[in-house]
Amino acid sequence: MQHWQTSRFRIDLSRPQVMGIVNVTPDSFSDGGQHAGAAAALAHCERLLRDGADILDIGGESTRPGSPAVPLDEELERVVPVVRGAVALGVPVSVDTCKPEVMQAVLDLGADIINDVWALRRPGALEVVARHGGCGVCLMHMHRDPQTMQVSPMTGDVVPQVLSFLEQQTSALIGLQAETARIVWDAGIGFGKTVAQNFALLARQDELLAGGYPLLAGWSRKSSLGAVTGLEVQERLVPSVAAALLAVDRGARIVRVHDVKETVAALQVLAATISGAGKTKGTRA
Repeated sequence: MQHWQTSRFRIDLSRPQVMGIVNVTPDSFSDGGQHAGAAAALAHCERLLRDGADILDIGGESTRPGSPAVPLDEELERVVPVVRGAVALGVPVSVDTCKPEVMQAVLDLGADIINDVWALRRPGALEVVARHGGCGVCLMHMHRDPQTMQVSPMTGDVVPQVLSFLEQQTSALIGLQAETARIVWDAGIGFGKTVAQNFALLARQDELLAGGYPLLAGWSRKSSLGAVTGLEVQERLVPSVAAALLAVDRGARIVRVHDVKETVAALQVLAATISGAGKTKGTRA
């Protein structure tokens, strides 16, 4: 599948897409409070687009390990003004939420994609997305919930478990007449998995691709990168870009990142390398 069908856009996945993160939260693990408030968040959206983002992903509830749930009214208050402004920027707008009420509200405003860490398991979420008829959806694997996922992470071989879960949730959505072209998968790096399991998902990404759906990779600033490098969250630019590049090289079609400019530049080098591999030996630029 070489495109992702969303509310307003048919996104070309023949080129890797960079999804820029817009956290409208006071407590995100990596940039909490920096873009809280509609004005600051929209300014950040515009900055990400200047840096080369293809998609904007707006979230009003932190899903870091141990994070408390945000009341519905508070999440709507954070997200709705930003989505209203972002849909006028002329690019696909994704909203990171698990609440069906928020999904319905942002889709009514013209949002293009629902990015749900719960993979539409909350009561009513499947129906909201299926009923909309045209929005894109990213189904992500999460073990347990944000409050407990790292207290008792997964055990055993993680790859077949993630694949089975994503296939199950995809079948549930297709059972409500959703088109397959609307669906993207996310293995859920860091969501209830050990460091070794996270890297197994990257090393064996081809097994997830065998499911037939485009993959979104979300490695940006994750704790597993800190575990192998010893770097604090604000120091993880290089390992984040490296992980994004490895994910794309292994077949991921979308990367969800904080550091858009640097990721775009690295992907340009990868693209030039792939293009150059097809040239005749001795050809000079």
